[in-house]
Amino acid sequence: MDTPKLTLLTTTHRVAPGLLSWPAWEALRSAPRVLAGDASHPQLPAVRQAGVVVEVVERGSAPALARMLVEAAPVLWLGGADGDPGLTDALARISVEEAGRVPEIEVLPGSYDLPGARLLDLASVMDRLRSPGGCPWDAEQTHASLVKYLVEEAFELVEAIEEGDRETLREELGDVLLQVFFHSRIAEEHPDDPFSIDDVAGDIVEKLMYRHPHVFGDVEASGAAQVEANWEQLKAAEKQRESVLDGVPAGLPALAYAAKLVSRVRRANFAGVPDGAYELPAELTERSAGDLLLAVAQRAYDADVDVDAALRAAARRYRAAVRQAEGLNP
Repeated sequence: MDTPKLTLLTTTHRVAPGLLSWPAWEALRSAPRVLAGDASHPQLPAVRQAGVVVEVVERGSAPALARMLVEAAPVLWLGGADGDPGLTDALARISVEEAGRVPEIEVLPGSYDLPGARLLDLASVMDRLRSPGGCPWDAEQTHASLVKYLVEEAFELVEAIEEGDRETLREELGDVLLQVFFHSRIAEEHPDDPFSIDDVAGDIVEKLMYRHPHVFGDVEASGAAQVEANWEQLKAAEKQRESVLDGVPAGLPALAYAAKLVSRVRRANFAGVPDGAYELPAELTERSAGDLLLAVAQRAYDADVDVDAALRAAARRYRAAVRQAEGLNP
């Protein structure tokens, strides 16, 4: 006598309903009974439209559900969107305690998450927080009110990168990503010019493809330097810029701003303005100190040194030396 089979069909809510694997559809159509514990299961309309009869039952606790499924075998269980917490553990316990008297248990993945699928969860969570009945603080935020958090998270990410802290790096990347989704969710509510996270993603996809013709087109690039030159040329044409300095954000920290200006000038091979004197002035004033720092930024670019990162590294060394001199852990 054949051993009855209990099939646990797992699916993901992050793909469109009905997009199940062929083995999943075969199992659904051949199962003598198909059970589900949620009348609003996202797969139910598609499964029923395919002619499969699904019985909705009370799910109850994990041990109670496991017992009910074992006794109902042969049966296929359409797993819940939450993964039915504790069900597999409860079934494993029954299998050990009642070895030889339980049905064959098969876990059949019916659909899989694609790379990036958890971004859908983030969009859903952000929508819940921002919608009526969500979080009052989140609902009050605006693009302007979130600027300070965006800047803070960006700098915390930079710190994690420079310190090589991978655990913090992962966390800070998430915090920066949240800012993108938060601003995009706010943008959806604009009365005249709304846009969504999908619009934001679509725009950057188009931009990346346009600015990488050596990958997505028929342009040849001999190396990274040529790629960078092509990028700047395409960007200038795209933005219809008049000056080589157009588009450099003035809100950058002072040293990073100077380094960005120097970078633009060097890449454009612009020689209309000579470099500043690279020597300590006789008297340090606000102007002479600024000119000296700009001259350092110019020479640093030529030496392929990130002057902003170099200064932060020097500041960290200085901080460590001061703490050590104080008898503290650097």
